[in-house]
Amino acid sequence: MGALPKQRVTRAKQGMRRMGHAVKMPQLMTCPRCREKKVCHQVCPTCGYYNGNQVFEIEDKSQRKGRQ
Repeated sequence: MGALPKQRVTRAKQGMRRMGHAVKMPQLMTCPRCREKKVCHQVCPTCGYYNGNQVFEIEDKSQRKGRQ
């Protein structure tokens, strides 16, 4: 036989326990270089810059179509 609770857990206690299960929206900020929204402390997917340094180059969509 499995473990059984000694006392009933109230709805308030149950809700307090499950409070951390909620899905949270990611923190967004405006990229200082291209003014697009990006996730904080991440490389900007639009321009490829982080903290004023270019981390990677973004290819144009027209160039990708020709390569495929």
